[in-house]
Amino acid sequence: MIPGLTNIIRIPDLRRKFLFTIGMLAIFRLGSHIPVPGVDVARLQSIFSQQGNVFGFIDLFVGGALSRFALFALGVFPYITASIIFSLLEVVFPRLKEIHREEGEAGRRRIGQYTLYLSVFLAVIQAIGQTILIRNLGALPDARPLVFGEVVTTLVAGTMVLTWMGSIMTEYGIGNGVSLLIFGGIVARLPNQLKQTVALARVGESSVLFALFDIAMILASIVLVIFVTQAVRKVPIQYAKRIVGRRMVGGQTTHLPIRIASAGVIPIIFAISVLQFPQTVAQFSAWPWLQRIGNALSINNALGAALYFILIIVFTYFYTAVSFDPDDVSDNIKKYGGFVPGIRPGRPTTEFLTRILERLTLVGAIFLGLIAVGPIALGRFTGQLTLYLAGTSLLIVVGVALETMKQIEAYVLMRHYEGFMK
Repeated sequence: MIPGLTNIIRIPDLRRKFLFTIGMLAIFRLGSHIPVPGVDVARLQSIFSQQGNVFGFIDLFVGGALSRFALFALGVFPYITASIIFSLLEVVFPRLKEIHREEGEAGRRRIGQYTLYLSVFLAVIQAIGQTILIRNLGALPDARPLVFGEVVTTLVAGTMVLTWMGSIMTEYGIGNGVSLLIFGGIVARLPNQLKQTVALARVGESSVLFALFDIAMILASIVLVIFVTQAVRKVPIQYAKRIVGRRMVGGQTTHLPIRIASAGVIPIIFAISVLQFPQTVAQFSAWPWLQRIGNALSINNALGAALYFILIIVFTYFYTAVSFDPDDVSDNIKKYGGFVPGIRPGRPTTEFLTRILERLTLVGAIFLGLIAVGPIALGRFTGQLTLYLAGTSLLIVVGVALETMKQIEAYVLMRHYEGFMK
């Protein structure tokens, strides 16, 4: 593996992409430590240190920027929420889907602009909500309208800059930029969480046995996540022989790989974005009943965890349906003279692939949900779970790392170098 990694340095284009990605992540971490002017960061961090805070879970995915109320405190979640809304609107309004098909790249850019406009609107609402929240908590000493507007504008600007960084990371860097930004936020918190776990074990607040049990569960979960996310169902495809000019081509047997967790970490990120927005709105509401609803939707509560599990399953099915169309796959197989042994081409092949996809998606969705919600039950059992590289964060870290490694591997092999994934 180590000799293969040296190919990143040996290939000039890949080296530039790698260094560009690292540079963007460094800027993201820098912006996560620059506090918004006018905010009492010390008081805010003391509030976030309290157990059961509804924003503690969200703070994990922005690398602690929310607890510091930094420039990138909102993260890229407004953009993700806007993307979810437009994905749902394409199902409800076929005209939006036709824009993609008829206008091609121009249509995608047009939908992208609409998504950015909605992202700004959602970021403004979320920024106002969080600013009102910290004002009510006493972390905004000067709450004059001008200062209030400055804080909101800074938060919205930080979110849009982060969204732009994610898009250019995808275009000029390695991997998916938005996923890598969330990945960077989670990994940045890991050393501090390891330190807290060791400290609690030393003072007796968390027994050494439970701390070791947590670590063992995390290591076992990593192995399980890698195994399931890489598992595929290979559907055999047989291509008939045909004559092209004076040559006979075809006749070979190949397979169509269908992954168990074909949606990857996207359902997890979608579910977090959906849960984040109502909690933010509820926290700055003056109505106690709405605040109680927001607290109930916290992932640390039974209702919030159950809703989180359901959302993961729903978004897994939704994203799989969007990314894998059995009709198109069946038509492409038939177009090139292929067929599934024992299955007639056309409609029967579509139904066969649909049955396989539904079963695999069910297994993958339940797996994602259990891995995401499992550490919550583990924390209730042990009484303390300071290692946040578990569950949701574990899925994101492992999933993004694997996808990024695959892109690097494909780029290396394309340049006729030996890869590093054996």
